[in-house]
Amino acid sequence: MISIASKEMCCGCAACEQRCPTSCIVMREDEEGFLYPQTDTSKCIGCGLCEKVCPVLNQGEKRKPLHVYAAKNTKTRIRLQSSSGGIFTHIAEQIIQKNGVVFGARFDENWAVEHACTETLEGLAAMRGSKYVQSRIGRTYRQAKEFLESGRPVLFSGTPCQIRGLKLFLAKEYENLLTVDLVCHGVPSPEIWRQYLQIIATGGGQHPNSELRSTSQITGINFRDKTTGWQYFSLRFSFRRETGSGLPETADVSRIHYKDPFFYCFLSHVTERYSCYACPAKELKSGSDITLGDFWGFRGTKDFPDDNNGISLLLINTDQGSKYITGTLRSEQSYEKVIKQNPMITASLIKDPRRDTFYKAVAKSSLHRQSKKLRLINKIKRYANRLADLALGNRIR
Repeated sequence: MISIASKEMCCGCAACEQRCPTSCIVMREDEEGFLYPQTDTSKCIGCGLCEKVCPVLNQGEKRKPLHVYAAKNTKTRIRLQSSSGGIFTHIAEQIIQKNGVVFGARFDENWAVEHACTETLEGLAAMRGSKYVQSRIGRTYRQAKEFLESGRPVLFSGTPCQIRGLKLFLAKEYENLLTVDLVCHGVPSPEIWRQYLQIIATGGGQHPNSELRSTSQITGINFRDKTTGWQYFSLRFSFRRETGSGLPETADVSRIHYKDPFFYCFLSHVTERYSCYACPAKELKSGSDITLGDFWGFRGTKDFPDDNNGISLLLINTDQGSKYITGTLRSEQSYEKVIKQNPMITASLIKDPRRDTFYKAVAKSSLHRQSKKLRLINKIKRYANRLADLALGNRIR
């Protein structure tokens, strides 16, 4: 029976809930908005299947990729709509064209993030682009197995721990399954995200759309808007509101990521799930066929220029994965050099000591106020470090 002694021991993949033959496990939110399993012991038959599918208890083997590329989609339009180089769409389109099914993260009607599937090319648009909130996996492992058993090609994309959970849930390899995970920087809190949506929707005293009163008027969210370029992307919200004339009016709210309160707290490592500080799926232990991310640090070449519209880091981990990359623009790279610029491939987040007090403080005040406080503290620390470095330099001389 699954028993969570420490929150670091659960990544929220819900594999245990989906595998339980008596449905005695239910995923419940804690005060931070993260899902954890709760077991009805009166229904538990002690089969142990829930423990066998847990990614934390059953970690995979460390791997190195077969190939490492800087890559991008040949269609500029797709790249501009994607977080990095648009490779996910290129792969997903091939699955759909084979009468397949694609699973990925999308926004629901309340702008929470959920896992879902699509059987159409049009449905890929909702799954395109990063969502910096942990998704609800729901029953998608069960759905994927049903499609696989019927013989249809399936692409399942998600965080490394979600892919590991899927692999353990399926308990065998399928020739018609392609798994794609991402270089994960940790998953932020759904509760913090909900609070931030309310701040955005009501203006919070910080935005020009203060007449808005509900998140229902949000028509679009882009965590990685490239209007200001791939390197300096923005978090953009689009709204629909009624004017005095009765005609709908649209409005956008956008901030460079490092100036946005939600993003700043995420980048300060205070909003992530406990398991992200001891990730069970780093070093490609998820078992995925392909790993995607941003190729930070790539400077471009004459034959493969960086036009600031996005470049993907593409890790091919299996022969199955190598079948789906033809037709992309790519340049082979050194894995050792890539890790230096993208350390989250192999390393877990370092927990900020303010992480727990941050949640308590937000509950009493606001995300906006706490982000400003974090920014000030970090600025003071950087200044103190510079003074210390100068003092050390003077002593050395």
